[in-house]
Amino acid sequence: MIKAGIVGGTGYTGVELLRILSLHNEVEISVVTSRSDDGLRVDALYPSLRGSIDLCFSKPELANLATCDVVFFATPNGTAMKMAEALLEKGVKVIDLSADFRITDVAEWSKWYGMEHACPDLISEAVYGLPEINRAKIQQAKLIACPGCYPTATQLGFLPLIENNCVDTSHLIADVKSGVSGAGRSAQVSALMSETGESFKAYAAAGHRHLPEISQGLSAAANKKVGLTFVPHLVPMIRGIHATLYATLLNQDAQQLQSLYEQRYADEPFVDVLPAGVHPDTRNVRGSNHCQISVLVPQDSNTVVVLSVIDNLVKGAAGQAVQNMNLMFGFAEKQGLQTMALYP
Repeated sequence: MIKAGIVGGTGYTGVELLRILSLHNEVEISVVTSRSDDGLRVDALYPSLRGSIDLCFSKPELANLATCDVVFFATPNGTAMKMAEALLEKGVKVIDLSADFRITDVAEWSKWYGMEHACPDLISEAVYGLPEINRAKIQQAKLIACPGCYPTATQLGFLPLIENNCVDTSHLIADVKSGVSGAGRSAQVSALMSETGESFKAYAAAGHRHLPEISQGLSAAANKKVGLTFVPHLVPMIRGIHATLYATLLNQDAQQLQSLYEQRYADEPFVDVLPAGVHPDTRNVRGSNHCQISVLVPQDSNTVVVLSVIDNLVKGAAGQAVQNMNLMFGFAEKQGLQTMALYP
């Protein structure tokens, strides 16, 4: 049994961590922090956790967090980097769900996130927490940079093509849609249901801060810099990421690609390659840690289309964080994550 702390327990990602970890047989949740809700019972803010979490929110103080074996940061960008070093020195493992340690180039990180990095020396120690490419490194890690939701769906969709030199990596296109929970729980007009309902829009088309993270991962898989056009969209649903990915084929036909994807993910517990011709649907992964993928070559062209769907709060955030924790502590990788998708 290990003790876990959550810094930033009042956002959507934080409460999803609480939901998942409360079902984990090897974890005791011992600290949940929130400056604004200090002293309030967790289940008073989230009645869905009544009977499962018997804790009050507390301030994020080092002395309390240092009693944990692992601390999750479900916080805005720029928070984890100010506390991670002190926790690591106390022997606490850190899993950061923000972007503080995802991008290896410090200058590039500062450019996209608009602040100076507080502990650039730690970036090289952080392991990028996408288990499907870094499982062995994650098992030995002390600091995990959990991938973003858009990067998770996009990289899992593109990886088999790039690893096997099947496509022209100079011109990749990621057309990706997200539910409104991806914007977080803070009050903002653009996330109101009256603003998002009955509407559909692209945003940050000129450049989204997840672009360098996705490019970094795909370039590593290709062993060269890739060319990527990434356009995110907001759709009127609460949860879900749907990535429609395009690339130009170099050689493989559709039947070979189906086998390629099935072989690449055959041993991955949370990636499901659908049968040929079946399209994934975000509702089929809602509430689960699964990614569902299909690969198609429309009209016998030389363009391959990959469809990749996840729940942005689970495989795109809290679930993947727990998957990383399981690997770090030698637990069964699926422990606490065996919840089936919610339907309807």
